[in-house]
Amino acid sequence: MANEATLYVKMDADIKERAELLYKRMGTSLAEGVRMFTVQSLEVNGIPFSAHVSPKKNGVRIGAAEGMFKTPENIDADNDEIAKLFGGE
Repeated sequence: MANEATLYVKMDADIKERAELLYKRMGTSLAEGVRMFTVQSLEVNGIPFSAHVSPKKNGVRIGAAEGMFKTPENIDADNDEIAKLFGGE
């Protein structure tokens, strides 16, 4: 690599340690895993895996950012009217 750059990433120490052990078992390093992720991102022109928000037990959340949006308390208030519009009851 002719031109190298350094990337600093802050993360939970336990996650870092577990990831380092995982990559070590695969015969590589966490740093190499980050490089592979970056190269693959460029190859697919995006995140190289399916990203989604998992359901949480502490309430329904919508939106890409956890906790950024909450489901309105009255979200089901208009269900009957909507059903009528689409041929329901």
